[in-house]
Amino acid sequence: MTRPILLILVVVLGVLGVSSLFIVTETEYAIKFQLGRIVKSDFGPGIHVKLPFVNNVQKFDNRLLTLDTNPEQMLTSEQKFVSVDSFVKWRITDVERFYTSTQGIERVALNRLDSIVKDRIRNQIASRTLVEVISEQRVSTMQDIAFAANESSSEFGIEVVDVRIKAIELPDDVRDSVFRRMAADRQKEANLYRFEGRESAERIRADADREAQIIRAEAERDGQRLRGEGDAVSTEIYANAFGQDEEFYTFTRSLQAYGNAFGNSTDVMVLNPSSSFFEYFGGDTKD
Repeated sequence: MTRPILLILVVVLGVLGVSSLFIVTETEYAIKFQLGRIVKSDFGPGIHVKLPFVNNVQKFDNRLLTLDTNPEQMLTSEQKFVSVDSFVKWRITDVERFYTSTQGIERVALNRLDSIVKDRIRNQIASRTLVEVISEQRVSTMQDIAFAANESSSEFGIEVVDVRIKAIELPDDVRDSVFRRMAADRQKEANLYRFEGRESAERIRADADREAQIIRAEAERDGQRLRGEGDAVSTEIYANAFGQDEEFYTFTRSLQAYGNAFGNSTDVMVLNPSSSFFEYFGGDTKD
């Protein structure tokens, strides 16, 4: 065998050897075909063998993928338009079914998945009011959409992991209407709080006035009792003092009367000198 022929033979054998091997990574699915017919699809990661020119291999990504959909206008249950922008997290779970339903063309799978998800979003939006769509119910809405979309896409060998609504935009006229309604709702709620506050304030003031009246009545009662007790003690003291020295008691009372009568230097009093008022003034005025 000549040297050129040997070299050609080595090259051919090398090409055949390389073309008879293929590598599957951990992030891939692989399907082996024989003359266009699927013969195997459950390859694990590693190096695998195929027959050159008889078998061919097609690979697919088995990781979590993202479908970013275009915004689309949808109607709520109130017949109001909203523009919904969403994205889908999905992955291939059955590579053989995925290939047979889409011919292995990812664009076909994405178009079908986009149609399925938008139909489910449209159904969920149509069954809810505008307030429910943009409120905290969005979380439950997305969960319902993901569940329904996953059921419908399973026939294509696809699992819908999650559906998320990125934004819900309102047309200008609808946005103004929503803002006015929200402002009216907030005003109504504020008025309710003010009314309840005034009602509580009136109740508190009434309770405070009632307690103040009770306190004043009890204080007046206790004061009257104490004054009565004091007057009784005072009367008893005066009586005892008067009984011990009647003349001194009379003299003391006369001095108090003089002080009260002549408290101001400009006061003038015209009395008969023999009046009993001057009993203790100067000379003997007593009969």
